[in-house]
Amino acid sequence: MALNLSQKQEVVAELAEVAARAHSLIAAEYAGTTVSQMTAMRKKARESGVFLKVVKNTLASRAVAGTEFECVQDALVGPLLYAFSEEDPGAAGRLIKEFAKGNDKLQTKVVSVGGKLYPPSHLEVLASLPTREQALAMLARTLAEPAAMIARAIKAVADQRGGGETAPAEVAAEPA
Repeated sequence: MALNLSQKQEVVAELAEVAARAHSLIAAEYAGTTVSQMTAMRKKARESGVFLKVVKNTLASRAVAGTEFECVQDALVGPLLYAFSEEDPGAAGRLIKEFAKGNDKLQTKVVSVGGKLYPPSHLEVLASLPTREQALAMLARTLAEPAAMIARAIKAVADQRGGGETAPAEVAAEPA
């Protein structure tokens, strides 16, 4: 169905808003993907904070103008599915990678992060980025490690001095 001018403007405005706040963009050829596969991909995208849209390349090109994804404009060729990671930079990469396993027709064409255009092979790198929760857990472990090392060192010094673990002295209370 052809869009009229006001509908095209709405699509461009919506995509521009998403592109302005997105962390990463994956564009993939989707020709040959079944309706049930696309429906499953859209459902998974909603659950994982990925904005997924099939739109004409000219509209997408206009939408990314002035954003960090402007670098992809010349690479937008062919029927493409656009996946923008809104919350987690690696979410779109994981989504496309997961669905490409079961559908060899889904081929990554564009990967963009931080204002840079990368070759399709960088989908693996993007998909392997930790989620926010994983990154916070890694940070917590990194911050906790020095304290654990200090505790082990103090215990080792105490063990060397022969103290080891000592029970606190018991004080017997006398009846009044």
